[in-house]
Amino acid sequence: MRHLIPSYIRVPVVFFAIAGLIEYFVDSGDQPAFIEQPVILLFLLLVLLFLIAIEGIVGTMDNILYQSLDEEGKARYDAQRAAPSKLALWIKKTYDKLKGAKPIEEEGEIILDHNYDGIKELDNNLPPWWLYGFYATIIFGVVYMARYHVFNADDQFDEYEIEYAEANRAIEEYKKTAKNLVDVNTVVVLTDAADLNAGKKIFEVNCVACHMADGGGGIGPNLTDEHWILGGGIKNVFRTISEGGRDGKGMVAWKNSLKPIEMAQVSSYVLLFQGTTPANPKEAEGDIWVDESEDASETIEAQESSTEDTTNETEEDATEVIEEVQTVASN
Repeated sequence: MRHLIPSYIRVPVVFFAIAGLIEYFVDSGDQPAFIEQPVILLFLLLVLLFLIAIEGIVGTMDNILYQSLDEEGKARYDAQRAAPSKLALWIKKTYDKLKGAKPIEEEGEIILDHNYDGIKELDNNLPPWWLYGFYATIIFGVVYMARYHVFNADDQFDEYEIEYAEANRAIEEYKKTAKNLVDVNTVVVLTDAADLNAGKKIFEVNCVACHMADGGGGIGPNLTDEHWILGGGIKNVFRTISEGGRDGKGMVAWKNSLKPIEMAQVSSYVLLFQGTTPANPKEAEGDIWVDESEDASETIEAQESSTEDTTNETEEDATEVIEEVQTVASN
């Protein structure tokens, strides 16, 4: 095998294979490993020198052994090197078999009668590789037609829609456990003590200067009353912290300074000020905010309760009428 592949091909192939393995297993970010870690570059240079040295040593030893042979031994050695390898013989045999052509000595058996300017045509069979490939395409076509046009299996468009829906479901499931992916549409009030304590620390560092430690308000509005300038509730508070307050005079946007989970934590902590009594409360600003979703839930519950009462009354009236009819019939 060594004699089949020259050294000027063998050395680069081995070298780049080793370099590729290093690049695959070493985490170097966006840059190549040998640039990110210079020691790897030194190692690769040593590997290259080692490969070249091995080729030189093996070549020298081979030449020394060859020169030590007598004439008969050199002839046998040269004949052995000139002989094709078993692999080359197998490849040639397989190629001839797939080609399906007759040897030149047997072409007289398949030569056709007609000729043109002395040019004659051979009636060769189709090459086996072509013929078997053609049969395979016929079988594939029949199976494909039966699967997708007779039994109506999912085609590539249906498979795309299915995989797209599965990917969306996986994303939604991941968002439920990945707190840092929370946004204004998925944020909920956090009640865990660790989240509220984290929100308190963020508030004390960033918000006390404008809203006071007790939420009573200073430069910023009072956070303890029912009035809100841009809406109350966890989603509105999260949006205000993320995007900032009113243009020109409101709070700055914190989305570039705080992570989504941190904004959710401080939003949940801010809502704890509702109903408390600060030392120096600032006058109310904005409008009284009412959670419409809660009102809608209460309205639905009231309607369901009313429907149940009406149904019960109807059933009771029907029972009374049936009892009166039975009494009259018995009399």
